[in-house]
Amino acid sequence: MRAMLLEAPRTPLVARDLPVPKPAPGQALIRVAACAVCRTDLHVCDGELPHPKLPIVPGHEIIGRVEAVGADVHSVAPGDRVGVAWLGWTCGRCFYCQSDQENLCPDAKFTGITAQVARFEGRKIFAFTRPGDHAAQEFARRMGAAWAGDADTPAPEELDAAIIFAPVGALVPAALRAIRPGGTVVCGGIYMSDIPSFAYELLWREKKLVSVANLTRRDGEEFLALAPLVPVRTEITTMPLDAANEALARLREGRLTGAAVLLPSAEPPGEEE
Repeated sequence: MRAMLLEAPRTPLVARDLPVPKPAPGQALIRVAACAVCRTDLHVCDGELPHPKLPIVPGHEIIGRVEAVGADVHSVAPGDRVGVAWLGWTCGRCFYCQSDQENLCPDAKFTGITAQVARFEGRKIFAFTRPGDHAAQEFARRMGAAWAGDADTPAPEELDAAIIFAPVGALVPAALRAIRPGGTVVCGGIYMSDIPSFAYELLWREKKLVSVANLTRRDGEEFLALAPLVPVRTEITTMPLDAANEALARLREGRLTGAAVLLPSAEPPGEEE
């Protein structure tokens, strides 16, 4: 199989022909039709996540079809169309797994170490981008945001909540400043630069600062049921697999609108999208 391999942090991916793996008990072999490029992949490639298993094939936002299954696999069968997420495996036995919080499993393994739904739920969305990124602001408005502007400008009105997707710790005090008393700031990434100190006054009056870790199976099932009702629209830029380094560079430099999706060829994925 053809793959783009990370052999060492902060080095370009290299194209390799690897043997096709055989599914072990409890595993499924998937022929990948498309794989989106995520900022988590960037953190892996840039050495910002600890202890990656190298060499590694990055990528975890995957759509494909099951080619074969190992013993004791009953949930999928050859020919099934499936998606693969960042949370790849959990133990199923710990406190978190037994309480529907498997995204917090201490032994979890990860694959390749949305404003639209909120609008559907009747929420008013304000999008903040890096200063001067007018293309991203226009994209946010096109996706239904009521307002879009620079991250270093005040919010047009007091916010109920703020979600930080950029891995920039300095945005935390700014977000706390923008929300109302009792509001919540959510840090949505798995990596973030250091959060600078800030006055307790920004957190006072029952404001909350929380992080999120991955998603649970139930999260995925509920979102897939909801997506066609919204309906969720995607905006993607398709690129061939061999252009993975270019896709990472464009993501790093903020030159992508929507998501980059790598395909076995440069042709659009059609029904597999």
